[in-house]
Amino acid sequence: MNDGLVLIPTYNERENAELILRKVFSLPKEFDVLIIDDGSPDGTAAIVRGLMAEFPNRLFLEERSGKLGLGTAYIHGFRWALARGYQYVFEMDADFSHNPDDLVRLYDACAHDGYDLAIGSRYIQGVNVVNWPMDRVLMSYFASAYVRFITGMPIRDATAGFKCYTARVLRTIELDRIRFVGYAFQIEMKWLAYKYGFRIKEVPIIFTDRTRGSSKMSKGIVQEAFLGVIKMKVDSWFRRFVPAQPRAAVSTGSATPARETR
Repeated sequence: MNDGLVLIPTYNERENAELILRKVFSLPKEFDVLIIDDGSPDGTAAIVRGLMAEFPNRLFLEERSGKLGLGTAYIHGFRWALARGYQYVFEMDADFSHNPDDLVRLYDACAHDGYDLAIGSRYIQGVNVVNWPMDRVLMSYFASAYVRFITGMPIRDATAGFKCYTARVLRTIELDRIRFVGYAFQIEMKWLAYKYGFRIKEVPIIFTDRTRGSSKMSKGIVQEAFLGVIKMKVDSWFRRFVPAQPRAAVSTGSATPARETR
């Protein structure tokens, strides 16, 4: 077993599943991968099952009965990873909007540079988004600005979904209390890591919109995030966060320098 596990939730990703897995398994740093499939009717899970014999003890599949939401898929994966002793747990999309090569840089930020959460950030060095229409870019960019304004959390890409968590972050955050299931889940997880005092680093990436398959974004997801941020902030006034103890010293790694958030 490797020390890093990449979680990839899927729903109707047959066009991307094999390609993304082969790319992750070709990286110089070895990662295990857990696919969490929400009953894709297009046969995504069957493609993954067909590859498991080729990548024994590195590729795993959890099949759920239906489309239950991004947040619940990741929480399922977090619990699966913690139960098996993984030290670094990654979130990544299946559609190549997140470049698998950047997994190594996120890993280095946590494993070698001593950060607790590394975020693949589209906005830490300008706006690094490819193939999105301008209205989508503006919505995403100003959504992060809105989150910073409401919460005071100094993270430039608050909605980013490409991340590396150390196991101690996931053990500290009370996963049973996570309220959001859509993309607001990404904001809530960063907010909790910030409130517990974990060291956070934004590592610059280039985000490229999918070229195969269809987006899962909807108006309901946007509304959940917009209203949920206010409720999340208010709820925090009535919740006690005990700061995490600093990590033991680690060796210096090769992650790209980026802004630290405390």
